[in-house]
Amino acid sequence: MSDRRGFDGPAYQELLFVEPQLPVEALASVRSRRIVALFFDLIFVSVLSFSLWLALAVLTFGLSLFILPPLFPAVAFFYNGLTISGYRMATPGMRAMDLEMRLTSGARVPFLNAAVHAVLFYVSTMFPPIFLVSLVSANKRCLHDMFAGVIVTRRFL
Repeated sequence: MSDRRGFDGPAYQELLFVEPQLPVEALASVRSRRIVALFFDLIFVSVLSFSLWLALAVLTFGLSLFILPPLFPAVAFFYNGLTISGYRMATPGMRAMDLEMRLTSGARVPFLNAAVHAVLFYVSTMFPPIFLVSLVSANKRCLHDMFAGVIVTRRFL
């Protein structure tokens, strides 16, 4: 049954900022691990972007240099989307730090959610105080995590 705005109660709540209840071990040192994983991933995306830029510049005899400046955001978009929506549910940096990303319902993250999460993250870096939201969030989620409907937890085997 829907309310007067047309939204179902529980289904609508899952889309917004409902904090799933997780064990304490799943969230232990997630913030610091995410920061280290970010640096690993930034280095990896930079190397990928530069390699692709160099290869395209050589293959086109320098003609592609006019269209290559937006290469880093495109590589980061697909890097995040493909690695997080993959079977390991994490980027290589996140895997190195024993982290994984899931939807708040516990399901795997689809490509679109993972890619939108990356875009929201890079937009968030322009406003660093936004990251302080994770200090007051019960599950250590950043604002871009909440908007994308995902949660980052420790990986357990």
